[in-house]
Amino acid sequence: MEKNIKLTPQQIADLQLPETIRKQAAKIFELTLKGQTSFNYEPSKFESTVDFVLSVIKQKYPDLNIPFHSRWGHFRAGGIDRAKKFSEFFEKCDALEKARAQLDLVITSVLLDAGAGAKWSYLEAGANKSPLNRSEGLGVASYHMFCSGVMSADAHSLKADEQGLKSVSVIDLKKYFQVTNENPLIGVEGRVLLLNNLGKVLENKTFFKDGRPGNILDYLIQKFGSTIPAVEILKAVLNGFGSIWPGRLSSEQNNQKINLGDVWIYPKLVKKLGESGSFESLVPIHKLSQWMTYSLIEPIMAAGFTVTKAEELTGLAEYRNGGLMLDSGLLSIKNPENLKKEWAPDSELIIEWRALTIHLLDQIGYEVQKALQKTPQQFPLAKVLEGGTWWAGRKLAQEMRTDGAAPLNIISDATVF
Repeated sequence: MEKNIKLTPQQIADLQLPETIRKQAAKIFELTLKGQTSFNYEPSKFESTVDFVLSVIKQKYPDLNIPFHSRWGHFRAGGIDRAKKFSEFFEKCDALEKARAQLDLVITSVLLDAGAGAKWSYLEAGANKSPLNRSEGLGVASYHMFCSGVMSADAHSLKADEQGLKSVSVIDLKKYFQVTNENPLIGVEGRVLLLNNLGKVLENKTFFKDGRPGNILDYLIQKFGSTIPAVEILKAVLNGFGSIWPGRLSSEQNNQKINLGDVWIYPKLVKKLGESGSFESLVPIHKLSQWMTYSLIEPIMAAGFTVTKAEELTGLAEYRNGGLMLDSGLLSIKNPENLKKEWAPDSELIIEWRALTIHLLDQIGYEVQKALQKTPQQFPLAKVLEGGTWWAGRKLAQEMRTDGAAPLNIISDATVF
């Protein structure tokens, strides 16, 4: 159920900042050290966890030529470079139009990227490959869905637009993602709702002058010219796409409802009873929005723009990075029975898990940078995630559970994870 919270314009703006995400996550880490959360922190496991992440980086990227952690890597699953093929469709276009199309593709794909569940897979036509599942499967399925033209008003163009996205149906998604009773995908309705809601936000011509997601680049160019700070891309994502998320927490400003997005009430952060829902109790995470921001950087830079200070963005609090923390033993859960239960995203345990993941990713990232003799600018968290923590989390999950699932059972509507 949606809850309206009284916040000032400055507080709403602060909830969008990576520094606020880090500040609130650090508070939950301090509570953990005091024994006041559902988790124990095991400092004796820190060095071995860092070493494991470094071993994964060196195995997967021995030359350390690591791209940002983004959706584009999933378009290259199975050794097929679909990202390059898509780029070739626009060889005769100018750099801006090519970038808009790439952003249309990656924005819609990110919105379809939340956890698929262990039973779903995707078989690519003509690829003569094994079925793809989880993130790679979702990426390739969304790629082909986009290329079908179903997200454009004319039903054939390689773009997404206002009318096309509003018209996407559950039937469409099930068709392009090969969903059946035997091949179930978690959160089909939630994914379609995000695309339909995306169509609605494209009515805002301040951000989307031509009614396309890719117009976010035009907005950024108008505001910042050829040099765009990464945090400003995140703010544009949060402000431009904020109202697509299902209503959870919101705040009224000038008779207008502001959807706060991936922000959660955590009562243990307030000192007095009755302050739950105050600014101090709010924990912003913005996982999908930061994942989208990381995914926008590659085509924006390819179009000739400079993106600065990517190192200011945080790690991503999702089940692979979070799974690494638990499966490595760096975090342990106090009550083993909690591993058998299902947890909603707004439960205190899941908020704690995600906040602790953000905090510990910073600590791991710092040690990885130091070991590789790289500065945060040379080797931002986007590279630590892509090179190491995400893959390390997946590797441990596959070793520890036959289905490779997360160590905690999350009730997902496909809009958080």
